Amino acid sequence: MENLKKTPLNKLHRDLEARMVDFAGWEMPIQYQAGVIEEHIRTRTFAGLFDVSHMGEIWVTGEDAIPFVNFLTTNDVSRLSNGQAQYSILTNENGGAVDDLLVYRFNEKKLLLVVNAATTEKDWDWINSHKASFSVTLENASASFAQIAIQGPKAQEILQKLTENVLSEIGYYHFIEGKVDGFDCIISRTGYTGEDGFEIYIEPERAEQIWKKLLDAGNYGMKEGILPCGLAARNTLRLEAAMSLYGHELSDTITPLEANLSWICKLEKGEFIGREALLKQKQEGVKRKLVGFEMVDKGIARDGFDVYIEGEKKGYVTSASPAPFLKKNIGLAFVPAEFAKVGQDIKIDVRGKLLGAVIVKTPFYKRQKTA
Repeated sequence: MENLKKTPLNKLHRDLEARMVDFAGWEMPIQYQAGVIEEHIRTRTFAGLFDVSHMGEIWVTGEDAIPFVNFLTTNDVSRLSNGQAQYSILTNENGGAVDDLLVYRFNEKKLLLVVNAATTEKDWDWINSHKASFSVTLENASASFAQIAIQGPKAQEILQKLTENVLSEIGYYHFIEGKVDGFDCIISRTGYTGEDGFEIYIEPERAEQIWKKLLDAGNYGMKEGILPCGLAARNTLRLEAAMSLYGHELSDTITPLEANLSWICKLEKGEFIGREALLKQKQEGVKRKLVGFEMVDKGIARDGFDVYIEGEKKGYVTSASPAPFLKKNIGLAFVPAEFAKVGQDIKIDVRGKLLGAVIVKTPFYKRQKTA
């Protein structure tokens, strides 16, 4: 793994004896000593700490920052207020997803796009190729940020020990420019686990200190303490919450309408790349839809397995695994739209055996909101 990119926390992951893997050209922790199940459960019940420094960050500044990003993405950037973020999709001319991303509005002339690690270069090229008629300046600032996510019901309580900013005043999908452990950073109430929590954008050289302080503040090593969590738990957590993973539920040939993301497709906002294709698809109706399923027969579905309905191969699994918190075997799959209904029986080809499953409502897991 000599040629892999490394996050600023790489040495700490090794000190914690994490199992490291190649993920999109990055050397990343897949799990730590406690194991995937314990990392998952601890995030649901207490708090988990994640290194997400491999994500990409792109600044868009200038007079046309908002119109430009509105032209590139499906959601309506003009609806954002300062200090607010939104989930969105970069779409191609056919309505397929170039990537999914977060858009942060600092002011009307300054936006930050946070994109996936595996697609950062592709996204950078795509965004640059469409800027000609807009008055904007672009900066790939990915190397200028480390990103740490603290997620779970105790996330606010733990992070509050390291900041004088009042975290309870930050709304969901809002952010502030504040300080953590005395260092300037962006504190964002966002995440990819289905839990409440925060993502902290910090200078790379400050990342180690903040990671260690968060572990200390969360009583790492105690039975009820915070746990560092790897990519495997991040994946099972997002799957329980039925959150899309690029390359699985979204791709250049999968549209947001097919992936149940019509809520971030603001077709009425005006022209954007892919709008005509999405309008046509909406009018004609999608031919396939993303659904959630639970295994009925004993067995575990995996990504890419074939889905059979009424004896015929009709679709495929996009993501699947055991769900540690729910104690079920679950997954997401594309099936023809006419079969995409809760209660529909399906079969999944699990290594040559057709095992029973049933389409269920998603998300599989939804956290209890506290007053």
